[in-house]
Amino acid sequence: MSCAICEKRPPKRYCPAKGEKICAICCGREREVTIDCLSDCPHLIAARRYEAEHRKPLSGEEYPYRDVAVREDFVYERWPVIIGVASAILNFQFRHRDLTDGAVYTAIEAMAETLRTLGTGIYYERPPDVPVARALYGQLGEFLQEFRKNEGARTGMPELRYSDAFLLLVFLLRVAKQESNGRSRSRAFLDFLRVRFPLPAEAAKEAPRIIIP
Repeated sequence: MSCAICEKRPPKRYCPAKGEKICAICCGREREVTIDCLSDCPHLIAARRYEAEHRKPLSGEEYPYRDVAVREDFVYERWPVIIGVASAILNFQFRHRDLTDGAVYTAIEAMAETLRTLGTGIYYERPPDVPVARALYGQLGEFLQEFRKNEGARTGMPELRYSDAFLLLVFLLRVAKQESNGRSRSRAFLDFLRVRFPLPAEAAKEAPRIIIP
């Protein structure tokens, strides 16, 4: 027998996504690129663990909105917004299994830009061109609009300002950039969110906090 991908090397690993055995080289090279990996694949989990242990800090060029300061205490003051955005993303993924980290990043970034202009009193938006990212962008907009309308009355907190929502999305962009691996089919950031913000049926009493990147 030979690897189901290269058809040259002996297969050493079972690939749950392909339902066949492949070689270690193809597994490493094609993982989350041409192979639409399953989140519970042991080889994917091991690879992500290795990457996390050897991850380098983001460079200045990679750091989203590097000139924007986001205070840690502010993020935790507005933690319900982070929980809500994460839940909106995960609920969207439940209905759109093709969602990837790249599409999530694009949607969050586009919404952040919309909020930044709204914070200056100007209405301008440019939704993503990719259909799944555009749909998620709309979902995030609906959540934030509903949150701004109802959360103050329910919790007694001040209404969420557009400029504050912008900062919270910048925070999430930095986490996304840190947690994703840049591969075209990566869902590392989505899996990161799922562990920390499980959907209601699996939710713990209190969601763990994210470390400020």
